[in-house]
Amino acid sequence: MIYDRILLTGAAGLLGSVLRNRLAPQVKLLRSTDITELTNAAPNEELVKADLGDLSAAAGLVKGIDAIVHFGGLSKDADFVSICRVNIAGFQSLYEAARLAGVKRVVFASSVHAIGFYDQNDVIGTNAPLRPDSNYGVAKAFGENLAQLYWDKHGLETVSIRIGSSEPKPSTRRHLRTWLSFDDMCQLVECSLTAPRVRHTVVYGASNNAASFWDNTLARHLGYTPKDSADDFRDEIFASDSRPDRDDVVNRLQGGVFCR
Repeated sequence: MIYDRILLTGAAGLLGSVLRNRLAPQVKLLRSTDITELTNAAPNEELVKADLGDLSAAAGLVKGIDAIVHFGGLSKDADFVSICRVNIAGFQSLYEAARLAGVKRVVFASSVHAIGFYDQNDVIGTNAPLRPDSNYGVAKAFGENLAQLYWDKHGLETVSIRIGSSEPKPSTRRHLRTWLSFDDMCQLVECSLTAPRVRHTVVYGASNNAASFWDNTLARHLGYTPKDSADDFRDEIFASDSRPDRDDVVNRLQGGVFCR
């Protein structure tokens, strides 16, 4: 790891909890933060309870930090006021505090929902125009654009990971194209932190699934080589979902249920 002191936001969430355990042994300091109380700190881990919507909290969170792994914020769709306070205004505050503190790199948990209104028959690259499917998706699109601004204007590097469906195992036909295993998710975050130069890189977060909506060619410099595959669960998925409704947006658009 080329960064010694890392801030992890959203550390109490599903993915954040996995990342806490993976990152702590690799760095000198892991500062883990969430709006809920965190426990069982690793020997080199600081636990900080903070609300990302509290704009005054950002400066304290980034003090002395080299890189940020930003998995915090509201993780589901909500009314725009709530999304704006935490996922938009809070994110901007975190970036500005990072700039002022001299943070070198951010790994941003973006989402498929930033491009969710593409058809499932489309195969799109990382430079495809944004097509958010919800308030949540709008916030992820904002985050990617903010990351581009802070690279172009201030030289703050970011890897924006458009996460597909990161769950313990895939369970739907859509997941056969979008599933990202926890091990592959951790590997992708590690690649985002160890690649020598990323500027602002957008990458799709998916495992080594036989079929995909996405082309990661422009992000190959990260060195990400996924190992797991949703295809190992194909028979189980087909048995539980034998006759999908092709007119349902869940089975027609890349964002699935968020497009409703």
